[in-house]
Amino acid sequence: MSADVLAPPASSRPTGATRPGRALRVLAWLSFVAEVVIIGTGGAVRLTGSGLGCSQWPLCTPESLVPTPELGIHGLIEFGNRTMTGVVGLLALAVLVLTLLHLRARRELIRTGWFALGGVVLAAAAMALTRSFVVAVAVALVAVIAAAIVTVRTAPARRDLLVLSWLVVVGVVAQGLVGGITVLTGLNPFIVGFHYASSVLLVVLTAAFLVRAYDTPGPRARVVPKWFAILTHVTTLVLAVTIGAGVLTTSNGPHSGDANVIRTGFDATVLAHVHSWPGYVLLALVLALTVAAARLRLRPLPWLTALLAVIAVQVVVGIFQARNGLPELLVGIHMVLAGLSAAAFTVVVLRLKRPTAD
Repeated sequence: MSADVLAPPASSRPTGATRPGRALRVLAWLSFVAEVVIIGTGGAVRLTGSGLGCSQWPLCTPESLVPTPELGIHGLIEFGNRTMTGVVGLLALAVLVLTLLHLRARRELIRTGWFALGGVVLAAAAMALTRSFVVAVAVALVAVIAAAIVTVRTAPARRDLLVLSWLVVVGVVAQGLVGGITVLTGLNPFIVGFHYASSVLLVVLTAAFLVRAYDTPGPRARVVPKWFAILTHVTTLVLAVTIGAGVLTTSNGPHSGDANVIRTGFDATVLAHVHSWPGYVLLALVLALTVAAARLRLRPLPWLTALLAVIAVQVVVGIFQARNGLPELLVGIHMVLAGLSAAAFTVVVLRLKRPTAD
């Protein structure tokens, strides 16, 4: 029996069950790039000691939204990163709206609008009652999460794209909240570290959206040996441990965002060695996966090759910066490369399966 006979007629297929159009893909790429860029601008804030360049949040000073001349370059750097957050948010929202339009989910789009209006009203009420912008943003975050749950449950098709686009929107709002708490707590090292880790997670989510946007919709089947898939997932854990150890190391290093910030109390020299151990294991695992993929001609090979190159550069940069007093530029490059490593590995994991319609 032919595949055409087994396939449902076009009229009965889920609305929007196709690859997204060019406009959505372009915006998705811009969203991904913006998430990588904001890791760089956030790193600049930390590495130049500008974490408290704006002493207040969401205002820069108690009297001004924007930095005043008295704040100097530190105020400009911190405010520039805050402005980048707005760019990231607008791009995430645009991707969500175009995803809903692609799905022809008119009812879900209208619901999203109502939730947005309700969230603004509730956030304003919370602000009036508590005089706390943190509480107001937290209320808005709850409204965003509720909107995501409702619209995803009733989406007609491509829930994978809708879930990913909503997760990015929720993550951006949460990032804004965490960023505010970071300033209000005087750059608590643990919160700063969590802020960076969540930025890497948003890079992963935007990368996953891009992969699924270019894939044919429908069921997916594993196209690699089972042992290869298991080893890949083990490598995922090692990558997470490596990034986590790196965050903890940086929290105790000389670049915490402000010279007066108290570190977490751990020995940064010891942590640098601890961070390197899973890094070397990660390099070995990715090398093994790349060799195996090349010998077996597996689908993830191109991205494993790219990942291997990024991690190799990461190792070189990490060794050089550790032996030369942690120069700011190299630390910033190390931070951005960690995000790109996570993005490349996301593609590798998603390439373990192939749409059965291909």
